[in-house]
Amino acid sequence: MVVAGAGGRMGGRIIHQIASTEDLALSGALEWEKFPGLGDDAGQAAGVGSLGVPLTSATSSIEGDVLISFAVPEASLGHARLAAEKQIPIVIGTTGLSDEQRGELGRLGEKIACVFAPNMSVGVNVTFQLIEEAARLLGEGYDVEVLEAHHNQKIDAPSGTAVRMGEILARVLGREYPGDAVFHREGQTGKRPPRAIGIQTLRGGDVAGEHTVYFFGQGERIEITHRATTRDNFASGAVRAARWVVGQKPGVYGMADVIGL
Repeated sequence: MVVAGAGGRMGGRIIHQIASTEDLALSGALEWEKFPGLGDDAGQAAGVGSLGVPLTSATSSIEGDVLISFAVPEASLGHARLAAEKQIPIVIGTTGLSDEQRGELGRLGEKIACVFAPNMSVGVNVTFQLIEEAARLLGEGYDVEVLEAHHNQKIDAPSGTAVRMGEILARVLGREYPGDAVFHREGQTGKRPPRAIGIQTLRGGDVAGEHTVYFFGQGERIEITHRATTRDNFASGAVRAARWVVGQKPGVYGMADVIGL
């Protein structure tokens, strides 16, 4: 397996997962050309001991059965181009891609198999199913709001997971995303529009990820919450996706495909 963004927090956790699994091996560790740790052993950087694989920006030296990328959007798109060039499948857990970048990823998916998901956690993807079913059963009589919280180093907002939740709610309830989404409230906002899907963001500390969808009715409230206390669940989901995507036909898949939802 090749890990791109191998020197980052998520890259390190993915390397932990690979190193602790007997039938998997790290074959490449990519980082950007100005990364201060280039040349360091990727295993030592991740805290699992020497693996004999250096952190490198030399894409020409990369070989493996699958590439896993957690990076900024432009970097992950570059990793997808590299995977297409080398004809190996890719797993992308990056959030914040623009519509144009998503379009290019879709075109690259015509050449290789790609798992692209805003959240690789199995639990989060089950939560997506739960909120879809709740929205379908409850219908128009409930106001829906999404609240997400992440650590103070996260650079995009709302999170890709919250965006996906908003998209699911809009689709099931016959609304538009982001057209009916409300990301900010201040001052004299007036009454809540009945089609609104509120999406609010908290940032602080070392929160790995927390998402709650509220269904507010008359005299009752339903809350569906997923809390991540460690990044390891995202890393294990990414490795599970990497196992699954090898041998798949070209196309862009999601974690629902990986876990059979």
